[in-house]
Amino acid sequence: MNPMLNIAIRAARKAGNVIAKGYERRDDIQMTLKNTNDYVTNVDKASEQAIIEVIKKSYPEHTIITEESGALEGKDSDVQWVIDPLDGTTNFVKGLPHFSVSIAIRVKGRTEVGVVYDPIRNELFTAVRGEGAKVNDTRLRVDNKRELTGTVIATGFPFKQTRLMPIQFAVMNSLITQAADFRRTGSAALDLCYVAAGRVDAYFEMDIKAWDVAAGDLIVREAGGLVCDLHAGHHYLTAGHIVAAPPRVMKEMLNKIQPCLGDVFKK
Repeated sequence: MNPMLNIAIRAARKAGNVIAKGYERRDDIQMTLKNTNDYVTNVDKASEQAIIEVIKKSYPEHTIITEESGALEGKDSDVQWVIDPLDGTTNFVKGLPHFSVSIAIRVKGRTEVGVVYDPIRNELFTAVRGEGAKVNDTRLRVDNKRELTGTVIATGFPFKQTRLMPIQFAVMNSLITQAADFRRTGSAALDLCYVAAGRVDAYFEMDIKAWDVAAGDLIVREAGGLVCDLHAGHHYLTAGHIVAAPPRVMKEMLNKIQPCLGDVFKK
């Protein structure tokens, strides 16, 4: 096994244990408002600390970029661990059992390892660049649908940027002329993994952060899917918007999405 993948799995499982215990003792959850509609809990922070401890024990010189602590610069800035310790905090707080730990390892600007762990279902999604993607021990392949018609599309609402909501609904209104249905589950990392697993056919989201999607991005691509930004470019980790789909569906999706964007999302 890739040594960094091994450590990422160890870190994700340790964080997952922290989250699962917190989920069972929900009376002990302490919640703080970071920004409008954006919350952090003591469990997010404990999960993040568990991940950092595992990484630093094996790779003390690597840089770690986390949702809650920002960038923890190491001597080796070429290797970056991009972490979301609890993707789906709102679900967690509400008692909805759908959330995950997301860990991506980027080397010189390219994602080499992706791990997403769902502690409630005990599903571990992993990918190594060039080696394919798995859930637990099962190989993943996107459901290679040939057209947009009949697809089920996952999405997330830009609830932190309410000015984007009209665009969100315009895009959905355009897509539903061919798509069969939408899913809005509350965890971007798992949405991407579900595309890789064929549980949903495609996914798009606006106002997204790199730590939400960096691991799932690799998992989709290693499962045979395509990932791009809303302009069909490769800047989704920095642009804040993303589309993931089987190759034959991607072009049709972008043709539906792009006329709805107006001047808000500039290339």
